[in-house]
Formats: sequence, C-alpha cells, structure tokens
Amino acid sequence: MGYAHEYADAVLHRGRVPMEPADFVPDWADGPRKGKFYPGVESYALPDGDDLPDPPAAPGLLPSGGGPDGRPGGFTLPLLSAMLKDSYGLTGRRLGVQANSDLSGLPFYTHANWSRGTAGGGGLYPVSIHWASGPSGPLTPGVHYYDVHRHAAQRLLTGDVSARIREALGPDAPAEALETDQYLVLGVKYWQNTFKYNSFSYHVVSTDLGTVVQTWRIWAAAHGLRTAPVLWFDEPRLNGLLGTTGEEETVFAVVPLHWAGRTGHAGRTGPPSASGAPGPDPAVAHRDLERSRTVLDFPTVRAMHAATTERATDRPPAGALATAAALATPSGGTRVPLPAPAFPDVPVRRVLRARRSSFGRFDAARPVTPAQLSAVLAACAATTLDSDADPAGTVRLARLYAFVNHVEGVEPGAYAYDPDSGALRLVDAGPQGAFLQDTYFLANYNLEQAGAVLVPTVRTTAVLDAVGDRGYRLAVGTAGAVAQTFYVAAAALELGAGVALGFDNISHIEKLGLGGGDEAPLLIMPLGNERPRPADFRHEIA
Repeated sequence: MGYAHEYADAVLHRGRVPMEPADFVPDWADGPRKGKFYPGVESYALPDGDDLPDPPAAPGLLPSGGGPDGRPGGFTLPLLSAMLKDSYGLTGRRLGVQANSDLSGLPFYTHANWSRGTAGGGGLYPVSIHWASGPSGPLTPGVHYYDVHRHAAQRLLTGDVSARIREALGPDAPAEALETDQYLVLGVKYWQNTFKYNSFSYHVVSTDLGTVVQTWRIWAAAHGLRTAPVLWFDEPRLNGLLGTTGEEETVFAVVPLHWAGRTGHAGRTGPPSASGAPGPDPAVAHRDLERSRTVLDFPTVRAMHAATTERATDRPPAGALATAAALATPSGGTRVPLPAPAFPDVPVRRVLRARRSSFGRFDAARPVTPAQLSAVLAACAATTLDSDADPAGTVRLARLYAFVNHVEGVEPGAYAYDPDSGALRLVDAGPQGAFLQDTYFLANYNLEQAGAVLVPTVRTTAVLDAVGDRGYRLAVGTAGAVAQTFYVAAAALELGAGVALGFDNISHIEKLGLGGGDEAPLLIMPLGNERPRPADFRHEIA
C-alpha cells in the first residue's frame, strides 16, 4: 500500500477528522489568477468555429462516438479551436440571485463570474492546456498555451517536439498516441487550487482533470471524433519540456489528436517516427508570472505528487482494472423500473453554454419525471475515461446511487441504480432531505428541494491496488467525468443541477450500507427543476 491509500482515507474522513493544516484560512486578496500570464509572448487568435455544424450532444452522452471500426475522424484547426472554446474558454458573464457564498462580490468586475462549458472545483479551473503541434498541424510546429481569456494560442516554444512526447508516452502507449504528432498536454498548477483547498486540493484537481477530458469526449463524439487521455508517461520529462517545476506544476494527462488529412510525419507516409532528435530535450523558457505575493507549499500535496510520479511510466497491463470494476447491483429487493433513457436532439454547444450550478434554486413544486431521472442516471453510469489503463472503456468504475425526494411515481428513499436493467433498487425507505442537509457542509443548496441527489461511488482503494498510486488520478478523474456528464445531461433536459464535494462521506457510506466494502462516495449531485422567473443577468461573449 502506497501513500495514495492514506490520502484516500483522509479524504473520506475529512468531514470528521479535518485534513492538516486544520486552521488554514485562504488569503482571498492574494489569490492566484484563473489561468496563466506570459508577459511578452506573441498570441495568435483562434477561430471561433461559430460557422461549424452544431450536432446534438446525445451521441456523447449515451453511445460512444467515433468513426467506422472505432477509428476517429480527424481534427482541423476550426474543430480544435471550437472544442477548446466550448470546453474551457470564457463564454459569458453571469450574475444571479442565488445562495452561494460569493454572491456579494460578483457584481464587482474584479470578482466577475465568467461562465465556461466545463465545471471547475470551486470555479478555480487549475488545468492548463498546451497544444504540442508537429508538422502535420496548421501552425508552425511548437508548444502553444491556450489562453482562455482571449481564446488565443500563445507560442511558448518553436520546433517539433512531438517525437519527444511519443518517447515520453512509451512504446506501449495506445496506437492512437503513437501515430500522431498533435497532442493536448494538460498541466496542473497546484497553487491555483491549494490557495483555497490546501491539502484537499490534490483530490479537487484530479476531479477537474476528469471534467475537462469528459467535456472533450462528449464534444468530440457529437462531431464524430474521439478523444482519450493517456495518464501513464514519463512525467518529469514532459514537465521539463514545459519548463515547469514538478512540485509546483505538473503534467496530469496527454490527449493525442488524430489530425485530418495527415499524410504522415514530416510529409512522409505512414506513422510518425518514435525516435527523437539527438541531444538534450528543448524546454519552454517563458515563465508564468504569478499574481500572488505569497505562495505556500503543502506537504500532503507534495507527498501525493511524489507518490503518483514515482512509477509514472509503469502502464498497467491489459485487464488490470477489471478487479476494480463497479460492483453489480444485487438482485431481488424492492425495485422501481425506469423508462428507457433518451435525450432530445439539443446541440452540444447549446448545452455547454447552458451548463451551470443551481446554487439553491431548486423547487420541489415541480417534480422530476422518471424519464428525466433515467436519462441522467444512464449517462452518468456509462461514463468512463477511456484512458490508457482501459483504452476501450470496457471497465465501468463508477456506480450510481440516488436519494429520491421528488420524482413522479417514485417513493422517497435511497436507491441503488442498476444500469443493466435501468431500475432503482431500494436501499433505505422514507424521506431523505434531513439526512442530506445534515451531512452537507455548506448552506448554498437546499437539498430537500431537489428532485433527487445522485451519488457516484468509485472503489478507490481497489483502483490503487490494481494500478498503483497513480491510479488516484484515474479513480477521482472518473468521478469528475461523471460530474461533467451530469451537468451536460441536466442542461440537455433543461433541469437544474449542482455538484459538491463538501459532505460527510462516512455518513453516506453508513446510510447506503457500504461499510463492509470499498465503495467511496466522492460527490453529491442534486438534480431538479428550478424556481421560475429567476433574477438573472447574463452577458454572452461567445
């Protein structure tokens, strides 16, 4: 057992035993930026992609996307640019009367709430996106940072580094990662999250990794494309390429892109060469200018970084994750059948623009329908990261439970969702509102007013036993992917939604009867209709 087991246990118990430093208070006035700032770096405006077709989001929510025989179609500059903007780019400013604690500051421009298609833990968005482009791409080969505020590419390094990335991924990486020279490299700057969440932040940023790669999976599938992250690679080498210090910022994932019209590496036919140029690796020389005057270090985060980097190149063998698969729902018991899951043909861009957190606006006067609940549950239960630990996405890691408050024809109670039969199996009968609110740490949601509160569980320790400490990113990233699916599915059905990490995990284990196993409840996700005629201000910028 490695350090990640200790960390996972501390996360589960933090509602009862606070994680150190227990007396930590964020210095909001000295917080970091929500993004990076590279002074003097040339920027290249990216196309908006507004003229591209906007297909329905449903192909990315239920069946898997991709081209014939599982081979994806190809990205183009307009497609990649549109995917970046629809996922992490700023799309509008929002201000509304709601119950979140930051409401008083939002009218001020310096505290503006800028909306994005992807959810971010605490709205912090610590994932940095770099595009490493080789000769087959439309730009001069190099490493480009995606500037979310200006929807632009900033060239940090000129020159083809794709062979070095392939070497860092290793010869046993999925074929799609070795047959391209275009990559999205996802880094995490710890301080962008630790300034608020301190030791808990490693868990939060792992969730954020899952939300962004799941947005790309949904978006790409709607356009007949496929994306899948690679999580095992030579992390120190890629950190060196980006010019980052691993204990301050590190690469969490690499997403290979199949590029349209590519005739081969450097104009040759066939797959790109796996061998790199002789000599030392190049490195980005530009440095992000930190806003915070004081940057703190947290030993727990440093220890998790070390634990998940130590054997970063030891990719799990095929089938290793099978022992950590979500448990099947037991037969028998009181069961409530749900309608077959289905989604309306709502464009993927529209649902990503509509995605937001409800923050206390739920209204029990309008119950959720069984069809709506069925669609959301099925989409969440089908969510996988399709990472290099399970490229085909055949191992379902997440299991779904539902605390039903106000769903037409379904009695209040706690239920386990059976994705194979599409039914709810009763775990605990009776109203659940008081339990939900008593075990939630904040006051920004009235959980009893939600139609249902969904709880995904992952057998986190089983994942760690199967693939090592680095599997923590996979386990918690899967929960993040489920959260993003939940938001997008709710938006497609015009339902309110929210996701929260601040709850007593142990109480949920006890309530759901999970104490004898290894299932870990990682999120609570309220779903329901919202009060009519909200007092909202929205200014769309995309």
